[in-house]
Amino acid sequence: MYRELTEEVGLHPRHVKIIGRTRDWLRYEVPDQWVRREWRGNYRGQKQIWYLLRLVGRDCDVSLRTSARPEFDAWRWNQYWVELESVVEFKRHVYQQALTELARLLNHDLHDSNCYSGYSHNEEQPAAMAAPAKQSE
Repeated sequence: MYRELTEEVGLHPRHVKIIGRTRDWLRYEVPDQWVRREWRGNYRGQKQIWYLLRLVGRDCDVSLRTSARPEFDAWRWNQYWVELESVVEFKRHVYQQALTELARLLNHDLHDSNCYSGYSHNEEQPAAMAAPAKQSE
């Protein structure tokens, strides 16, 4: 997890505190039209362990230009209960599963009122960082 965090967003272990992680691997398959032609047949998807992190560093510690081929071109803080419609369709079930499981580690009052089954987009929500550690399958 730390290697990917450093490679993708420039954060080091001193910048974050691990609050928790998903118990098991979460899996999704990538539809063929999303897989590069040269990878087809060899690449099916990913399995991920998701971590709930607290940033103990500063926003300016985030750097998306730490590798020769950056994975991201921008970042922003988001509410914990991200709108699933903003997530690519084949990953939505993993987001829902991970965020729902990790919500037990947040304030229980917020969890009870902000789960996906009863989520209202107008409710006040805590900002948090949920980061997957991934492995290709």
